Amino acid sequence: MHLSPDETLFWQYGFIKLNATIAFTWALMFVLAVGSKLITRKLSTELTRSRWQNLLEILVTGIERQIAEVGLPQPRQYLGFLGTLFLFVAAAALATVIPGYEPPTGSLSTTTALALCVLVAVPAFGIADQGLGGYLQSYLEPTFMMLPFNLISEVSRTLALAVRLFGNMMSGAMIIAILLTITPFLFPILMTALGLLTGMVQAYIFSILAAVYIAAATRTHKPAPLAPAPGT
Repeated sequence: MHLSPDETLFWQYGFIKLNATIAFTWALMFVLAVGSKLITRKLSTELTRSRWQNLLEILVTGIERQIAEVGLPQPRQYLGFLGTLFLFVAAAALATVIPGYEPPTGSLSTTTALALCVLVAVPAFGIADQGLGGYLQSYLEPTFMMLPFNLISEVSRTLALAVRLFGNMMSGAMIIAILLTITPFLFPILMTALGLLTGMVQAYIFSILAAVYIAAATRTHKPAPLAPAPGT
């Protein structure tokens, strides 16, 4: 039993390696890109719409609603990034029903890359919303002494995102592999279904946490209105 798809090697030339993590990641990205192109090629504004378009609109409006509930006032602005994160993690989990497939999110390198995307996106959205000076000022709040702690917080939450997703996805794959060796019939089917549910939950948690971090970075601090003078 291997713990990560990194250990499955398909091809190697010198120090250049093609393992299961790279292969399945690019295959998943290709499927998502081609699938999105096929689904969106014939969108209609009429009352009669295809089932794919109805499914797409339900998914998009659901993601937008979740982004708005986090506190981001213009969810469409963040839909591309957060929606892509959710779809990638969810698709990586759902594809586990394919024989021989290993989810790339079961590798720490993949989850670290996803977390680094969040690490870059948070200041990018924050600077776009508040300007460079306004965003950097947030690291000095409520006092300049908080600067090192705020910087440590940025790094630690990125590490937590990567490790949390990696641990949850890898543990599910390991449990299924163990049960396959013990009871190769009923329990693996049940655990596979549970793994699909867990994967969807992890995709939701990861994208929501990313939205929360972006909401914190784009929060505009407005002065409280002055209280009216007595007698007015």
